[in-house]
Amino acid sequence: MKVLVSGASGFVGRALHGCLNTHAHVVVPAVRGASGLAGEAVVGDIGGATDWMAALAGCDAVVHLAARVHVMNDNSQNPLALYRATNTEATLNLAHQAAQAGVKRFVFISTIKVNGEGRDTPYRETDVAAPQDAYAISKWEAEQGLRQIAADTGLEVVVLRPPLVYGPGVKANFQRLIHIVERGWPLPLGAIRNRRSLLYLGNFVDAIRLCVEHPGAAGQTFLLDDGQPVSTPELIRAVARALGRPAHLLAVPVWMLEAAGTLLGKRAAVARLTGSLFVDGCVIRSHLGWTPPYSMEAGLATTVAALR
Repeated sequence: MKVLVSGASGFVGRALHGCLNTHAHVVVPAVRGASGLAGEAVVGDIGGATDWMAALAGCDAVVHLAARVHVMNDNSQNPLALYRATNTEATLNLAHQAAQAGVKRFVFISTIKVNGEGRDTPYRETDVAAPQDAYAISKWEAEQGLRQIAADTGLEVVVLRPPLVYGPGVKANFQRLIHIVERGWPLPLGAIRNRRSLLYLGNFVDAIRLCVEHPGAAGQTFLLDDGQPVSTPELIRAVARALGRPAHLLAVPVWMLEAAGTLLGKRAAVARLTGSLFVDGCVIRSHLGWTPPYSMEAGLATTVAALR
């Protein structure tokens, strides 16, 4: 198949490019600026008026990764408008043009935040959407618009909602966590008893690839994970094992962490460390026969090796 991948030069995009090539697909990498990828289509900043038709010529499928990513404490004057411009309007513009160009399938990378910000029971595809911030709202609105385009045009839409994705090249909090554990700093997180779902990059791109290929994926929404939710202390111990170092965890009561977070203005950060956000990923396994090809331990080992 010939597959247009938007955001092809990013963290997930480069890995997906390699995965699709390995499975003998022809990839058209759509990028904001020249990145050196063979055959790339430079489209600039995407929006509701971006012209995709030249890049879409002859394509069988689209994987839409490009997005305005989630930013903690976004201080923009109107963050929802900015997220909508890229994540909603640009997505629907691309989908409309894909349908006009005769593309059969459109795989949209959404977010588990469409389901909500976390709870003590697993999220499922049948949950009522509960997006709580501008980023999640923009993704949910894109999902709804895509369903209408599918109904109007016959475009086969597949929606994927991943949790936190890690792997070689990961940045931000996950990279910082690995560095902290490697340096042997004690962490006051040993008393936390939560459940968090993670998704290794290699598992993510394999699931995307299957959703491009499999007839049964058409019209579906899938939640993804590695298959083994972990607590924050379990994750830290797993990272320590991948590093070949001991984990230094202090069993500070959760209420003390929450009080400290309130005093320091870090309530949201503490909530992410102490709260649960995990998924029941059985639907894609039963519906498409997908099994994550990598365990969390293997994914962490590869991630740590790349960072080193």
